[in-house]
Amino acid sequence: MEHPILTDLRDGGVAILTINRPSALNALDTETLHAFSKSFKDLENNKNVRVIIITGAGDRSFVAGGDIGDLNSRQGLAHYEQLAETLHTTFRMVEACDKPTIAAVNGWALGGGTELLLCTDIRLVSENAKLGLPEINLGLFPGAGGTQRLMRQIPLCRAKEMMFTGAPITAREAVDLGLANRVVAQAALLDDTVELAKAIGTKSPLVLKLLKRTLRAGTEMPLGASLAYEQAMIGLVLDSSDAHEGCNAFLAKRPAQFTGT
Repeated sequence: MEHPILTDLRDGGVAILTINRPSALNALDTETLHAFSKSFKDLENNKNVRVIIITGAGDRSFVAGGDIGDLNSRQGLAHYEQLAETLHTTFRMVEACDKPTIAAVNGWALGGGTELLLCTDIRLVSENAKLGLPEINLGLFPGAGGTQRLMRQIPLCRAKEMMFTGAPITAREAVDLGLANRVVAQAALLDDTVELAKAIGTKSPLVLKLLKRTLRAGTEMPLGASLAYEQAMIGLVLDSSDAHEGCNAFLAKRPAQFTGT
């Protein structure tokens, strides 16, 4: 039996985390979530990793939601304390990661697949990708952050339509809604995502970390407070060696060599 999560370290500080259950369309069960959490945390703690790509095995599915059989075996309190707790903890870990994350959506991203995508920073979707929150068709509603994150990322009326109908949207519709950055040919998806990750990986990892924290905190603050927070954080950046290396490199017309300090 293959491990449900695979990791691959590439040149340029790029790591690829692959959800590896193609026979189940990469559906998320408790075992897979625990393995995902451990592997992701290992990559986050690896100083040689600058950008983390998340994708699914095969060419049919990114993540086709949760494992329905596993979900159907639970009652409310057990679900709350076990699967739901694991889902929320894992997805929040992705969302709160100090390193940039990119979703390479290689097919269906339904239910938990879309909810995982909502936690990533950048999303590239293949031509055959479809996104959706079909839980309403099972007599459920999104319970891994979807009700809260989706309405914060697209217009509320469109978020409600997706959740009330359960109908999936195409890759192009996802881009038009602002749920994804761009559509990529499926054969080129991983290569294009790695190239994007390498480009981001050339930037200062310290500055990227502080930038992500500024963006993340700012979404939960009133504008006045978020601007004050930004002002304080850019002051921290200017205490770094990387900020002055970047400015000196620009003035000297040479490539910057960022060290993360």
